[in-house]
Amino acid sequence: MTPRVTGLAAVLVVAVTLAVVSMQIGPGRASLVITNGTVVTMNAGGQIIPNGAVAIAGADIVAVGAAEDIQRRFRGAQVIDAAGQVVMPGLINTHTHAPMVLYRGLADDLALMDWLTKYIFPAEAKTVSPEFVRAGTRLAALEMIQSGTTTYADMYYFEEEIARETRAAGLRGVLGQTVIQFPVADAKTPGDALVRAEAFIKAFKGDALITPAVAPHAIYTNDESTLRASRDLSRRYGVPTLIHLAETQDEVAIARERFQASPVEYLDRLGFLGPGVLAAHGVWVTEAEAGLLRARGVGVSHNPESNMKLASGTAPVPAYLKAGVALGLGTDGAASNNDLDMFEAMRVASLLQKLQTRDPRAVSARTALAMATMGGARALGLASQIGSLEAGKRADVIVVSMSAARQTPMYDPVTHLVYTPHGDDVRTTVVNGKVLMRDRKVLTLDESVVLAEARAWAVSVRAAVGN
Repeated sequence: MTPRVTGLAAVLVVAVTLAVVSMQIGPGRASLVITNGTVVTMNAGGQIIPNGAVAIAGADIVAVGAAEDIQRRFRGAQVIDAAGQVVMPGLINTHTHAPMVLYRGLADDLALMDWLTKYIFPAEAKTVSPEFVRAGTRLAALEMIQSGTTTYADMYYFEEEIARETRAAGLRGVLGQTVIQFPVADAKTPGDALVRAEAFIKAFKGDALITPAVAPHAIYTNDESTLRASRDLSRRYGVPTLIHLAETQDEVAIARERFQASPVEYLDRLGFLGPGVLAAHGVWVTEAEAGLLRARGVGVSHNPESNMKLASGTAPVPAYLKAGVALGLGTDGAASNNDLDMFEAMRVASLLQKLQTRDPRAVSARTALAMATMGGARALGLASQIGSLEAGKRADVIVVSMSAARQTPMYDPVTHLVYTPHGDDVRTTVVNGKVLMRDRKVLTLDESVVLAEARAWAVSVRAAVGN
């Protein structure tokens, strides 16, 4: 045999071998492929893929790209056709009190301190129990799944019950056990609350969906030793600290009178501020203090609807953005909002700053959307895991319908997402690779049972507070 023939035979053998191997391997296996939608990735480049797809294997995103390319590379055990819809990262709600959905509409049109001291604290004293918390969390989870929230931060009582219900519903949560100075449903003293918080951390640290946290309520509801102890507990276990901060002028006045400092200055003086702290509201914060929060590595949750409804004020969002603070969006509890719809939070966050500054560019749609996704992920310390659609991140994805009359036509998907949809335009919600809702049907909760249970609790609440 001549060398030329030998070489040709070798080439043929290699080609046949590669063909056989290719046939054996075929397309990569994916547990879920979401395809044919407009993919808004929220990655660093702001990439939008007009006819795109997301491939998911287990809990992780394995590829994001053109639908044709993903179809060639992956075969999905499940396939969701998102034609005519937007595929985007799940929304991140950085401040809630989930069970308080059962107080929705209980005491409206009041200032914060009156609302808390005359209505909410008394109502909680008479009604909060593990059963109440479980029912309220299920209702909140149902609402969040239906409106596209995939991760939420929470601060309430019996947080272990909230964690169990959150995990059962399939949502991701950064959940803080509340520490407060006066007797509450789950703790008679702050010391009791700290013991509960440590037990909660031990029970859930390392969970795939639940990040436990310590949640000292505020500077005006905790003394110095309790604030220090709460922060020390967080640091000891490497978990977040959640706290209300500078929400109202009343809080600032209290801080000035008691501590001769602003709320931010006071916490900094205690050594409280640092990475892992998430400050909710931050309304009455100066530009210099925004820079201090950034320097300390503190995340901030902006809650525009709650701040407006309680007339607490307008947070200095442009100052936070200028300083580079990790800034997320929140709804606050549904007792002061009155819903958990993050699409509304985005729209109001943008419009409020335009009005306040008289500058239509103050908070653009792109900025508002970033606050509800990557901004929230950064504020919660989860930016490496969630907040954008990128290979290697957790598969937290939502599909938003764009077929209604008010959504037609769509020129810019980003501005459209902020200014047009409502939460009930979400068609599909996926968390950690698991489909929680498909075509508006929630798969992890029985909607009729959850709603009936909530209505029954409303009767009990009404009787307890004499409303």
